[in-house]
Amino acid sequence: MDRRKRRIEQGETILDIELGSTRIKAVLIDSHNEPIAQGGHTWENQLLDGVWTYSLEAVEEGLQAAFKSLNDDIKAQYNVVLKRTKAMAVSAMMHGYLVFDDADNLLVPFRTWRNTMTERAAEGLSRLFDYPVPERWSISHLYQAILNREEHVPRIAKITTLAGYVHYRLTGKHLLGIGDASGMFPIDPKTKGYDRTMLERFASLHTHPWKLEELLPAPLSAGEAAGTLTKEGALFLDPSGTFEAGIPLAPPEGDAGTGMVATNSVAKRTGNVSAGTSVFAMIVLEKELSRSYDKFIDLVTTPDGSLVAMSHANNCTGEYDAWIALFDEVIRAVGHSVPKAELYDRLLGKALEGDPDGGGLLAYNYLSGETMTELYEGRPLFVRKAESSFTLANFMRTQLYTALGVLRIGMDILFEQEGVTIDAITGHGGFFKTALVGQKMMASALHTPVATLKSAGEGGAWGIALLASYLVNKRGRTLAEFLDQDVFAGAERTIVEATKEEIEGFNRFMERYKEGLGIERAAVEFLR
Repeated sequence: MDRRKRRIEQGETILDIELGSTRIKAVLIDSHNEPIAQGGHTWENQLLDGVWTYSLEAVEEGLQAAFKSLNDDIKAQYNVVLKRTKAMAVSAMMHGYLVFDDADNLLVPFRTWRNTMTERAAEGLSRLFDYPVPERWSISHLYQAILNREEHVPRIAKITTLAGYVHYRLTGKHLLGIGDASGMFPIDPKTKGYDRTMLERFASLHTHPWKLEELLPAPLSAGEAAGTLTKEGALFLDPSGTFEAGIPLAPPEGDAGTGMVATNSVAKRTGNVSAGTSVFAMIVLEKELSRSYDKFIDLVTTPDGSLVAMSHANNCTGEYDAWIALFDEVIRAVGHSVPKAELYDRLLGKALEGDPDGGGLLAYNYLSGETMTELYEGRPLFVRKAESSFTLANFMRTQLYTALGVLRIGMDILFEQEGVTIDAITGHGGFFKTALVGQKMMASALHTPVATLKSAGEGGAWGIALLASYLVNKRGRTLAEFLDQDVFAGAERTIVEATKEEIEGFNRFMERYKEGLGIERAAVEFLR
């Protein structure tokens, strides 16, 4: 404790701020890359006029609340106040649409990754580029705004992501980590810049007074300097004025990149799966895919620019979170209470007792639409036949299975059509918080061993802190070398495999899942 206190006082720690979909986290790590304090702030997106969004006021208030919460934790543990750090960095949800004019005025409310109103644009760009361009990518939102003839488009001076926006407020620099940038517009892995051919093709689609390359943030690889904290930036984060300016920042990254770092999955033949509000698996490729798989496989990069194939689903834990909240109401209604963490562990743990295929039950966790199944609105559903085995264990297993249904569709392409092979996938995020349960369900779904690290439940918050640490501690090493040598050399790792029966059970569930998609389509059509 005394050593940590001295490091805090001497500014030898690293600060990370991560803006997730439901929580903003502030984490402080020491010179051994271990978390020593943390704070947080809960927030939620809003559905306004059919658009999933967060206000910039909520961003500012949330950042300040999370930073204050971190300082409260530091004060309680070490009886000191955080005034400076050796380095810092920001991460956030990828993609979406944040556009500003030349006076830094927001032109339209932030359109997050969760929106699926850009189908026409995404399909057109995918054909034009011969490259998969998902609906949630920033370029899809921009092109859809052009197609819709939205009046703000000619006045756009910059476009960025949530991490890029916060970084700009902290440093005044319009830039982005290459992993986050690869979710805005395609990156050329050879040049580590935006693909020039695709930029030229996009220019042929419009007559507006700007060039796209002038609007996009400059992409930087891990370890490159990304500016320093300005006085205005320090006050934006800490209105009390205690936190000092002048701190170097690493390039801001998206949640995909930080997840790769937090699971030591940046080298070729490694992979990770991030499972929380959304779920996505990422495999670092040894070679390019044989063809484009529009709507099924995204191509992004690691924070140091290697090509990554991603299978992404918009929905994961949100629906079973709602069911567990309902079960909590039932418990309270009969005069009892169970701590939230224990309730999750007990209910999710029941899934291990269920039939391998979930007893014939069927569920869809579509709080929002899913591109891969061509459903652009969500209607959460639970369906069963009269003869299905309707038990709590099967119900919970089905809820966990359906959280992985869309993910599995994409991964089948990589495993079966592209012949991609890896030794194990490392999991992180809330889906894995209950010991062994998330791993067993994921291993059944992906018919691949699933590893977790001790830090699995914290997602990518630690990952962006490690990227900030790499900025000041790289000493000529690659990112993979730094992670292997300084961070994961003695890491605790648990690997879980699924049995043949469990894999076959998930396969039967997936047959039912695909056959039942018409039920979900009918719900979207008739439940208005």
